Amino acid sequence: MWIADQWKDYEVLDTSEGEKLERWGEYLLVRPDPQVIWNTPKELPGWRKMNGHYHRSSKGGGEWEFFDLPKQWEIAYKELRFNLKPFSFKHTGLFPEQAVNWDWFSDKIRNAGRPVKVLNLFAYTGGATLAAAAAGAAVTHVDASKGMVNWAKENAKSSGLEEAPIRWLVDDCMKFVEREIRRGNHYDGIIMDPPSYGRGPKGEIWKIEDSIYDFIRLCTKILSDDPLFFLVNSYTTGLAPAVLTYMLSTELKRFGGHVDSQEIGLPVTKTGLVLPCGASGRWEK
Repeated sequence: MWIADQWKDYEVLDTSEGEKLERWGEYLLVRPDPQVIWNTPKELPGWRKMNGHYHRSSKGGGEWEFFDLPKQWEIAYKELRFNLKPFSFKHTGLFPEQAVNWDWFSDKIRNAGRPVKVLNLFAYTGGATLAAAAAGAAVTHVDASKGMVNWAKENAKSSGLEEAPIRWLVDDCMKFVEREIRRGNHYDGIIMDPPSYGRGPKGEIWKIEDSIYDFIRLCTKILSDDPLFFLVNSYTTGLAPAVLTYMLSTELKRFGGHVDSQEIGLPVTKTGLVLPCGASGRWEK
């Protein structure tokens, strides 16, 4: 398992009864987590003195309950800064477990010894975009949500990267890649964090089990002749690490290199155990 254990401003304090107690900077949140199927005593005072609690509804969805939590605040990861705000379906605008991948590809970019172009698809609020840009890459950031792209721009400004070579695009990822193929554009690194299910800006339906393999195949057509890395993240339980390895190995074998896929996770302070948070597949030269 790859573990995001370099955080100072974030930690999972404890987990129990389908929930996790987290520290985001100076604020404590309690949020549901489907992986937490164990019931252990909720002894930490944070379970009773949280700043925000997301209650899942038995009918689906849920709602936030707030106790002295600002509408927006910042946390840092190394040189990066992120604006957080609780919004629909329990999210805060950041997936801290992805920091383990940011560190991996940032090292590859810094050590490449050449200019590196990176494409970040389903790019959300820009964690991977900012990490790649801070490492020296020129980044194209694509997400179907205008609100998410604007949020990512805010994060870039907070991180001192507003002048970095980042292209911000609100677009359907599949259609964007198809156009890049026609235009003859190429990238040295590709990052994708596809949702299990989603819709593009014009209602295009994305279902990961039906679309991911063909999309990986499509994206290999815009890799440069000497690509550096290809990263696929999955939060879908049906896509085990071995499945990610199989897809990447099949489609990228002509470039050589090697593939490794693992669960990614976050350390839990109280127990010393690791909370699993999805999986990542990495191809690298």
